[in-house]
This record gives sequence, structure tokens and C-alpha cells, in this order.
Amino acid sequence: MRKTGIDKIPGRFMLTLAKPNEDNMLPAVNLKPPFNITRFSHVVLEVNDVGCSRDFYVNVGGLVETEFTDGVSYLRGLSEACHHSLVLAPAGDKPACRRIGYRVFLEEDLDKAKAFFEEKGLPAEWVEVRNQGRTLLVSDPSGARIELCSSMSVHPRKFLAVHEHRGARAQGLDHCQIMVADPLGLSAFYGELGFRTSEYIAAGDTLIANFMYRKGVCLDLALVPGIGPQLHHFAYTVPESSDIFAVCDFASRYGYGDSIERGPGRHGPSGVLFVYLRDPDGHRVEFFNNHYTTIDAELEPIRWDAASLSTNVHWGMPAVSKWFFEASEFAGVPLEHPEKMPNPMTLERYAEGLAKS
Repeated sequence: MRKTGIDKIPGRFMLTLAKPNEDNMLPAVNLKPPFNITRFSHVVLEVNDVGCSRDFYVNVGGLVETEFTDGVSYLRGLSEACHHSLVLAPAGDKPACRRIGYRVFLEEDLDKAKAFFEEKGLPAEWVEVRNQGRTLLVSDPSGARIELCSSMSVHPRKFLAVHEHRGARAQGLDHCQIMVADPLGLSAFYGELGFRTSEYIAAGDTLIANFMYRKGVCLDLALVPGIGPQLHHFAYTVPESSDIFAVCDFASRYGYGDSIERGPGRHGPSGVLFVYLRDPDGHRVEFFNNHYTTIDAELEPIRWDAASLSTNVHWGMPAVSKWFFEASEFAGVPLEHPEKMPNPMTLERYAEGLAKS
């Protein structure tokens, strides 16, 4: 395995390049999948107070509301033309993630997807969704609920309407991170669907996190171990590095200063600047500056050897414990526990070690 020249940081990471299956860890990828998923598309959250949550995402994050109807808010980033990337709907018993969404390229991909999921014995049904074309609702092997659609209604982008900009000026939805009991097994499933790995974290022969993509930058879906399936976070890009800090200022301005959970910092995998916040219902959202491209076929996955799930290799403190273990359940989906719970280096453990030194 070739070293890249980045030295090992004690207790954190050693960066190496690994070809798929070179260390018998990464599942195979189908480069000609049975149907064509193009990108991560949208998130549907159930919240206690739609108006309160909408104000958080508009005033702090800078999203724009495309439509508010029947008590549901449809939001999107400033660079997004499609109707919505975030939907806020009234909660049932408690706040939850109702579903996440991916786009497919052509409508015929939806029929191919239905056949694929049915052949796997996984749920697949047609559903009517406002401002989306024909939509297929499926479940992956973890139970996570997923919408597949090929089209939405289109609206003018707002990135040049600077007089309307607010908050962190979020540009577009980029990726989500899902906690699951078996990240390796689910990685194999998404590999069948053409998802490639840009980077992954491993401890010995154990896959700790897998960062997978379809759209030609390094991430659409991150899979990490834990009680699941649960939505750990979803992430929006911002146009300038300064907007990472601006979102913190706007959070403070609108009374959400204590919702800043992790960062600002710089990730090890991907190297992006980031900050994580919890919305009024505890759903976690990340704002970050953009990724590198991964569209070329010869690019190899990057392996990060790690003893923990911390990705603050460059600078910054480890995340607090709740960042690793708290997440949004999928509404009505049973949870499964992993055989072994992760034991990451949390801020609490780090501080305890400093106190003893």
C-alpha cells in the first residue's frame, strides 16, 4: 500500500491510498448499474413546529422557501433550480426523518429501480409527491426510507438575487450521513447501484466509515456504524469559507448559539471546512465549503487508518459524545444495534485524558 507522505498523527490518522479490494475490505462497485442514480436530492423531515424550523433554515442557513402549502414548507439553496431539497412537515409522534431522496437520470430508470428492489425482496411502491414527477418509494436493506424521482418543477435560481440573501447563503444540498448496524454490508448494496468510494476510515480490517458518491464529487452518502438506520446529518455547501463562521454568527443572532454542536473545523477526509448545528427539533445539519472532483475512473479510494471516528485530523478538538451517538430516526422504521458499538475519541474522553496527564 503506497504512503502519500502524510505522517501518522498519534491517536488520529495515517493516510494511505488503497485500490478497491486491495485490503479485502471495500466491496466491488458495479460501474454499469441496473439504473442510474445521479445524486443525493432531498430530505423530508418531520418537525414539531414547521414555522420555527423554517425560520431556522432561512435565517441561519440562508435557504429560500419555494412554497408553503398545507402546513408543509419546501426549501432549497440559492443555486438550486429544482423545487426543493429540504421539506419540513408536521411531526407525528415525534420529530423524525420521514425519508431521504435521490435523483435518477431518466424516468425509465424508475421502472428499472422498481424491478431491482422487488427482485431483492425490498419494499418498492409508487407514491404521489407534490412538485415531483413520478416517484418511487423504496427501502434499502437497513430499512432507510428513500424516494427516487427523475424530475421536479423548476424555478429561477436565487444566487444572483443578493438583496434576498440571508444567513450562511447555503447553495445546495450535497450529501447525507446514515448510521447503520452494518456499514460494510450496506456498502456492498450501494456498490451494486454504482456508488463509488472516495475515502474510507478503517481500523485494521474493520470498516468504520465509507464515503460514497455518484455525482462526481467525493460524497453523496456516508455510512457509519451505530444504532440504525438513522439520519446522522445532511449537508449544504456555502459559497465562501467565511460563511462557515457567518452561520455561527447568525445562529447567535437568532437565538441558536447553543445549537452549534461541532466546529468550525477542517475535516481529515475531504479536507473541507465545516460546522454542524442542531435545528430546533435536534435534526443535525452541516454547512461546509465544496469538495474536490472524483469523476475520473482511474481515481483510487483513499484509506484513513484510525483508532476512532474523529475526522478532525487537521485542527480542532474532537466532537462531543452526542455527535457520534445521537441522530434522527426514520419514522416508523425499527432500529437495529450493531454487534459492537463504536468507541470514538470524544471531547469528553479527550478532556479526561488531559486531566490525567
